[in-house]
Amino acid sequence: MPRPADRLPDNAPGDWYVDRSCIDCGTCRRIAPGTFADAGDHARVHTQPRDAAGTLRAGMALLACPVGAIGAPSRTDLRTARDTFPEEVAPGVLDLGYASRRARGAAAWLLRRPDGNVLVDVPRYAKPLLQRIDALGGVRWIVMTHRGATGEHAAWARHYRATRVLHTADRDDSTAEVEHLVAGPARLDDDLELLPVPGHTAGSMALLWRGEVLLSGAHLAADAQGRLCAPRPQDAWDPQRQRESIAGLREVPFTRVCPARGHPWTGDHAARRAAIDALCAPA
Repeated sequence: MPRPADRLPDNAPGDWYVDRSCIDCGTCRRIAPGTFADAGDHARVHTQPRDAAGTLRAGMALLACPVGAIGAPSRTDLRTARDTFPEEVAPGVLDLGYASRRARGAAAWLLRRPDGNVLVDVPRYAKPLLQRIDALGGVRWIVMTHRGATGEHAAWARHYRATRVLHTADRDDSTAEVEHLVAGPARLDDDLELLPVPGHTAGSMALLWRGEVLLSGAHLAADAQGRLCAPRPQDAWDPQRQRESIAGLREVPFTRVCPARGHPWTGDHAARRAAIDALCAPA
């Protein structure tokens, strides 16, 4: 629970605030950029919500925060915010909110498919979210894009009797029981293509859905200005491999990125190629 005594001093004056327990995962900035902003090593409230729409988005961010670092007015009604998740951000692509502390706030996504829904990265194991996903038909596959986004995978797999998918290079004791290990490019189904993108970790993967939506894990994202960007080199297992993996996506025909870290990105094929060329240009 947030503590008013731990309120960070760079929050805008008002009832909404971020406290010192923030882990700078970016969840609140992705969900409610009108209220929350980056403050270096933490988030802050840059503008207090001014209307019902802003309050709804701030409430969604509060529920999604993996560490409970967001404070709100004492009588804030979060029922509408709760019922907004999962939130469809594109046809068949749902932002699950409810980030997990065990995944350090990695965003998780649900792909709705007639042949079985796909959970991409692992959210908090929360009853309201389970109930909503149950109503959407459950989960067939759980694709974990890298070791840092596995979170509470065992509980989700048990609940849905789902098949977990992970690159063999990112397997460890906590994922020893994963059912489906991959070591290279692979297809789970006609519309589900796994693309190894080593760099952030040795076993980082992206999932390409319908040849259009790239569930990128921690490999690619947009920044607050909407520009395609990569994780910081200092956060990578191998910065050179990461750079090579990014270059290898130039001709992959995605027009939307749904990341584990950072903001979603949309653009046409020319914008994708230009953005990747810029990321891979010599310093």
